[in-house]
This record gives sequence, structure tokens and C-alpha cells, in this order.
Amino acid sequence: MDQTVEKKDSREILEERASLIEKTEKAKAGSMQIRFIAVTGILAAVSVVLQSFLAFPIPIMPSFIEFDLSDLPALIGSFAMGPVCGVLIELIKNLFHSIVTRSFGVGEISNFILGAIFVGVAGLIYKYKKSKKGAILGAVTGAVAMAVLSFPTNLFVVYPSYYNFFPKEAVLAMYQAIRPSTQSIPEALLVFNAPFTLVKGLLNVGITMLIYKPLSPILHGRHN
Repeated sequence: MDQTVEKKDSREILEERASLIEKTEKAKAGSMQIRFIAVTGILAAVSVVLQSFLAFPIPIMPSFIEFDLSDLPALIGSFAMGPVCGVLIELIKNLFHSIVTRSFGVGEISNFILGAIFVGVAGLIYKYKKSKKGAILGAVTGAVAMAVLSFPTNLFVVYPSYYNFFPKEAVLAMYQAIRPSTQSIPEALLVFNAPFTLVKGLLNVGITMLIYKPLSPILHGRHN
């Protein structure tokens, strides 16, 4: 009889422990979801500000292409919360910017596609190689992938959309104003856009490497 009671008590203790562990795991999951939403929202807001108010044209590119660091918060989010977070930041940023854009949404489509490639690749590699080397490898690979894929995406998706609003000849003339020997849009994309995209990506990578470590505890809720 005593053995039966003891077995029953042991079973109840195990069940209580299992229930407690389950509740703890659910609480952690809920906390992570809240943090994911909060971090995504805050970094998306920073990204919107960088794209909407701190973007500027540069002399070596046509005037419809501006330089900004709005991929920086998305890259940080991709490292902190995973590639889905980074891609969501890119999406939210461009949805907001499309409201005030003068590019008829085409610029936002381009920015989203390339930004999603950049931070998605970087975050995916870092997810499986969580170290400084993994972060550098992921970010640089993402920047190179973004630059390489900028050629086909611009040539076959983005620029054909631009031609609905600006004649192809007018777009080419903007490149020729900077480099008169430019003969075609594919040449312009290789000579101008791809290197510009790579440099822009690598600059984001460099800044991220400098600021991510001090930001990481805050983003993960480990600050004192």
C-alpha cells in the first residue's frame, strides 16, 4: 500500500514538473514573440527615417538613384532576430516610403528586392554560424549576392517598370550625362549600378560590425 502511494506521489511530482516546464516554455515563446515584434517595429521605424529623410543623390549616379543607409537596421535585425525579421523590416520600410515616393513605387520594389536578398542571405548564414566570422561571412556574402543579382532584377523587372513612366532613351541619357561612352542599359547597370550596390552593401556591413556588439544585449533583452 505504501509503495502504491509513493509511486502515485512520484507520478504526480513528475506531472507537476512537466506542467511547470511546459508553462515556462510557453512563457518564453510568448516573450520571444513580443520581443520579435518590438525589435522589428523599432528597427523598421529607424529604417524609414534613414530612407525618407537621410537619403541623398551622389554625383557618380543618375539623380533617380539615391544613397542611404536604410538597410543597416534591417541587417542588424536579421542578425538579432533572424532573416525573417530583416526581410520584414525591408518590407515595412518600403511600404511606408511608397506613400511619399516620386518613383511610382518602382524604386521601392527595387529597394525591397535587393535589400531582402542582402539581409536574408546574411541572416541565414549567421543563423547557422553564430560567431563574428559567421557574421562577417554572412554580411559580405549578402552584399555580394545583392550586387550580382541587382543586374538581372534591374534589367528584367525594375527598369522595364520605369519605362512605363520614363522613356528608355531618357533613362540611358542620364547615365550618358555621367559617362558619355555608355551604349546601353545593360552596360550602365554593370558599370554603375552593380558597383554602387556592392559599395553600399559593404558600407552597411562595416558599420554593422562596429555597432552590433554593443546593441546586441539590448536587442536580446539582456541589458542591466
